[in-house]
Amino acid sequence: MKPTASLNLRTVVAGCLVLLGTVLLWHLSHLDQHIFEADVLRFKTSDSNSPVSSILQNIFHNVPVAQITKRQVYGQKYLIGVGKADITGPVVEINFMGYANGSQVGTGLRQRLYSRAFIIGSVDNPADRFVYLVIDTACGDTALRYGVLKGLAALGGGFSVYKKDNVALTGTHSHAGPGAFMNYLLPQVTSKGFDKQSYQAIVDGTILSIKRAHESLAEGYLTAGSTELQNAAINRSPSAYLANSAQERAKYNADVDKTLTMLRFTRASDKKNIGVLTWYSVHGTSMLGNNTIVSGDNKGVAAYLFETSIKGLDAGNSGFVAGFSQASVGDTTPNTEGAYCENPENEGQLCTFDKSTCGGKSQPCHGRGPLFRVKDNGASSCYEIGRRQAQGALDLYNSLDKSGTPIKGSSVKSFHTFVDFSKYSFQHPNGTTVRTCPAALGYSFAAGTSDGPGAFDFTQSDSGDPDANPVWKVVSGLLKAPGPEQKSCQWPKPILLDVGEMHFPYDWTANIADIQMLRVGQFIAIISPGEATTMSGRRWKEAVAKASTSVIPSGSSPIVVLGGPANTYTHYITTEEEYNVQRYEGASTLYGPHTLNAYISLTLKYLPFLSPANTKTIDPGPSPPDNSDSSLNFITGVVYDNPPIFKSFGQITTDAAASYRVGDTATVVFIGANPRNNLRLEDTFAAVEFQKSDGSWIQVRNDEDWDLIYNWRRDDGFWGSSSAIIQWVIGNGPKSVQPGKYRIKYYGDSKAPVTGKISGFTGTSREFDVFSSRRLPKVRMY
Repeated sequence: MKPTASLNLRTVVAGCLVLLGTVLLWHLSHLDQHIFEADVLRFKTSDSNSPVSSILQNIFHNVPVAQITKRQVYGQKYLIGVGKADITGPVVEINFMGYANGSQVGTGLRQRLYSRAFIIGSVDNPADRFVYLVIDTACGDTALRYGVLKGLAALGGGFSVYKKDNVALTGTHSHAGPGAFMNYLLPQVTSKGFDKQSYQAIVDGTILSIKRAHESLAEGYLTAGSTELQNAAINRSPSAYLANSAQERAKYNADVDKTLTMLRFTRASDKKNIGVLTWYSVHGTSMLGNNTIVSGDNKGVAAYLFETSIKGLDAGNSGFVAGFSQASVGDTTPNTEGAYCENPENEGQLCTFDKSTCGGKSQPCHGRGPLFRVKDNGASSCYEIGRRQAQGALDLYNSLDKSGTPIKGSSVKSFHTFVDFSKYSFQHPNGTTVRTCPAALGYSFAAGTSDGPGAFDFTQSDSGDPDANPVWKVVSGLLKAPGPEQKSCQWPKPILLDVGEMHFPYDWTANIADIQMLRVGQFIAIISPGEATTMSGRRWKEAVAKASTSVIPSGSSPIVVLGGPANTYTHYITTEEEYNVQRYEGASTLYGPHTLNAYISLTLKYLPFLSPANTKTIDPGPSPPDNSDSSLNFITGVVYDNPPIFKSFGQITTDAAASYRVGDTATVVFIGANPRNNLRLEDTFAAVEFQKSDGSWIQVRNDEDWDLIYNWRRDDGFWGSSSAIIQWVIGNGPKSVQPGKYRIKYYGDSKAPVTGKISGFTGTSREFDVFSSRRLPKVRMY
């Protein structure tokens, strides 16, 4: 950080010494509380497994520049509010959403999932506002959005302002959370149907986050900025990207969008920053397909690290919320080391460039994260990719006072409508009339990607014939054989699943999708239902930026972001050139080769609704079905819990050791009960407590913390006995560890046989000492 020209060196040094002395005195006088309740962030470095522990480095790295330079220029005042709430559904016995792997069923929790809400409104006309939601799920969803809107309507009063036009529900695209909440049949196949508990946890937590954001509303300022992250994502389908014209590709310096864009929220009354909302493109696939421990994947880690850092520097800012939203995520991957073969014949070789195969098969081809050599189901790589996003965001955050762009213009606008993409006709950029098609998935959809290969003998860029497996042609035909018109419309996609024309027992996927945009001042957000690829996102944002001059304040340059997958999940959105290659992303572009141009056409058509002068009401379009009360469900509920004979719930079967050093893993095994009995939302299954100097105990870790892991294991299905395994990987996270005496707590709830009564219980480990050390953590994943 460089001092401004108006400050001489002596003043800067004196100020820094005063600040340092104040902070150190505060540390000494609040030692017990500060070490755990308001820690500075100690990121892992990219080339080491050890946490960086320099307090001085982090103080001056993370303190917002405004506290020193006082050079901030603010823009227009808006109503702003932020809120965060727990949406963690059942962490065991429910299939994960993302990889479509029926065997990936939850067995525990590493990090709770959250909804983060950001409200922006006009001071002059408070009814003009919108709420942007970032939820730690694979995507937005039709049923979820219906549930949230119904819940907001039921709250009444001031919450009646939040309606379908101004609520955007975006997912971080994590592949590490419970599924069974989706509206349509196709994603319900691997989850064995629809689970009300999973669905309701997300709906209720999302509503609570909006409620908290609404209750925090105050006048404030918005500041935007952007930075480039060089090492947090690569393109997993570069052969498809290369199908775009050389002239277009030459406009950009990479085959992924490396830009991280930030919108900072600053309260006017005290100039306190209350939140940030960021957009960056990287898949939520750091946690691998064999992982069964719930977390928010790399976006969840990034938000956790950022919020921990801010709260560590400002203990009074406990309400600070950091949203890490997705952007043009379609062809990105966090597995930055590339895709390699893991079969014996091709071990260590790069997968084939065009088909991502090894020996002609897709299954052995796997992407490698930055710490892939650590065999922990992707957890170390997940933390590292999250750290890289958080670090880049923090660097940008610290620079906004000097280089940020104030958001100006008093109006806040939004619109939303539904469009039937099975038959939308429009004028193509080349002047011809084209149309979209009923949704369909191609053969390469079943091949999966290098992030998560498919289970059968499909490959990417699969032509479908004549060499395709004839068995699958028969299976596809038995489900629903596409007719000549559908084949022609979707060409050159060979159709494996004609899902848009499959309606029994209810719709298999969405034909009706959302078109939504939000604007505040010169800042415009495109809300994308699908996963736009890098070049698709670039074209879409560029088209909106060029057409936006009539809706943004005069004299300002548009700032356009793309957020998604949101509202209704519509799989992928590729360019026509990428579609023709028919890799996974093209095969998963539901509505045919003109999908992207249809989205662009529609957003430009409705863009005038974002004008400050607009008073018209948009046509809501056709309503999609809400299947939340009529979906199939083959998920077995909790029958009952029993402790082993002569044992009791919460009793310890394996206790902690007498002492540990930082870098060790403390493991305690309790007689447990099924955590589906009580999700403990806004609470915790596991905790670490520290003994203060007065002998009292304070909680220093809970389910939110990355270094505390809750595992659940069914021991006897007939009797109903189970174990809860709690592991504290000491020092493997952003928070400091003070030497001293600790204990581990387990909070469970059992379901009684016959009566079904749910009863809470607690288990407590022995007390143990923790000493300082820099040994690397060793953790066994149960």
